Amino acid sequence: MQPLTFPPYRFTTSLVDGKQMIFDSVRSKYVRLTPEEWVRQHLVQFLIHDRGTPVGLIAVEQSVTYLGTQRRADVVVYGRRLTPVLLAECKAPEVRIRQDAFDQIAAYNTVFEARCLVVTNGLDVYVWWLDPETSSYRFLDAIPSYDDFH
Repeated sequence: MQPLTFPPYRFTTSLVDGKQMIFDSVRSKYVRLTPEEWVRQHLVQFLIHDRGTPVGLIAVEQSVTYLGTQRRADVVVYGRRLTPVLLAECKAPEVRIRQDAFDQIAAYNTVFEARCLVVTNGLDVYVWWLDPETSSYRFLDAIPSYDDFH
């Protein structure tokens, strides 16, 4: 798979019925290794190893109902009070990040109400922070550490 802007991590992979699989440490199971999954797994490992996020407070492909339709949020990080603090949308590296990805995560965030939003294709990472007092977002240069959410 393609190198990403995240640090390199060691992953456990396997070939099952001719399909490449990767072990997801959050879901504790093998999942199909697609380009989008490659990005998602790197983001999760980055949150754990480089941003101090407890594994037990990360949800991957969290089910969400938006406008009566079942969807899946790629990554949700919960705070110590078990409320969402970070919501992330992952795209495959070959997918350019466009307005529709920002619209998608903003729509999901009407349900989750996380303070930090992340959109990434593994090559580009966009991060913004919600100021609850002004209800406005400001872009950040990097994903904050887990302790910054408290």
